[in-house]
Amino acid sequence: NVPNFLTNPGSFRSLYIFSGIWQGMGWASLLYTAVLSGVPPELYEAAEIDGATILQKIRYIELPTMKPLIIINLILSVGGIMNLGYEKAYLMQTSLNLPTSEIIDTYVYKVGLQSGDYSYSTAIGLFNTAINLVLLLATTLIINRMNNRKVVAK
Repeated sequence: NVPNFLTNPGSFRSLYIFSGIWQGMGWASLLYTAVLSGVPPELYEAAEIDGATILQKIRYIELPTMKPLIIINLILSVGGIMNLGYEKAYLMQTSLNLPTSEIIDTYVYKVGLQSGDYSYSTAIGLFNTAINLVLLLATTLIINRMNNRKVVAK
């Protein structure tokens, strides 16, 4: 007997999160591989001559190289925290998993377009956008402070 995951309210969140991770893995691996291909091989050779371990190579060569990409991906991810993906959630919704699959975007769609309460759905969307803006500005401020931090040698 095969369980039907889309009708089980308890499995919706796990399925949604897993499918989101699966969606992003290909794109992220492509980006990080592209960035790491730009690292000069001489850095790795010099690290090997100096006796660096694989973890030291990751810490001192690869992570500093990937730092700009990590920051950009972080900003983009924080900017989309409140937008969980209307299409995927709406397509995965059934009447049986509705208590756990209802998100802000699908609620706005149902209230605005199906019920005709345009002003209420607009207010919800505006509030959602305001929260996104605050999160994005806070993340940018934190990243700017971390980049301008002075490192004191011991």
